Parts: sequence; C-alpha cells; structure tokens
Amino acid sequence: MQQILAAWRPRMLSILRIMAALLFMEHGLMKLFAFPLPQPGVPNPLPTILLVAAVIEVVGGALLALGLFTRLAAFICSGQMAVAYFTAHMPQGFWPGGNGGDAAVLFCFIFLYLVFAGPGSWSIDAARGRRS
Repeated sequence: MQQILAAWRPRMLSILRIMAALLFMEHGLMKLFAFPLPQPGVPNPLPTILLVAAVIEVVGGALLALGLFTRLAAFICSGQMAVAYFTAHMPQGFWPGGNGGDAAVLFCFIFLYLVFAGPGSWSIDAARGRRS
C-alpha cells in the first residue's frame, strides 16, 4: 500500500495544485466579470486594491493551474491571501470561521506549501524540467 501511495504522491500534488488554482481563479473572475456569479459584497466599480487582487487571482490561478512558474506564482498568491486576510477579514474578528477568512487562510497555506513542494508531475514546469 505504501508503494502505491508513494507513486501517486506527485500526481496528487498536481491535483491539489490544479483544484486550488481553479477555485482561486474563480474568485478573480467573479470580481472582474461576475462569472460564473457575482461575488457577494464586491462593489462595482472595483476599488484599485480589489482590481489588483482580482488580476493576481486570475493570472496567478491560471499559471498555477497550468503548473507554469509554479513556485513564483504560488509565492505571490500566498502573499496576496495573507494581505487579504489581515486587511479584510481580521478586522472583523479573530477567528477565521467567524470573520469569513477561512478560505483566505487555506489558500495562503496551500500556496505556501506549493512554493516548497513544487508543482507535481502534471505541470508545464515538470515537462520543461524533463526536457533539460
């Protein structure tokens, strides 16, 4: 059983990266284009800080989903989520479950993990590494 789990570790890392990236990207698309739904509580037009956040979410999410420049993109996205938590959620209360910041905390630490773990086997970064 350990051998099977070990063999799937890089693939599951890729699946975690892809799913987290697509969900992250969705938040940016909701802010920018109200797609697939408008994001609740987001003003229209977007203030500059939310516009920058949305662009990071869409571009960073796309790069992470593809596994391209994964470590750099994950570092930037992790930082953006830390800033989002401390500027938007923490002032509403200490506990993430009560201040609506649980997703920001999870994204922050998943992306921080990807900085150290890399993209996994199903990624453009991994394919580029195999060629060189």
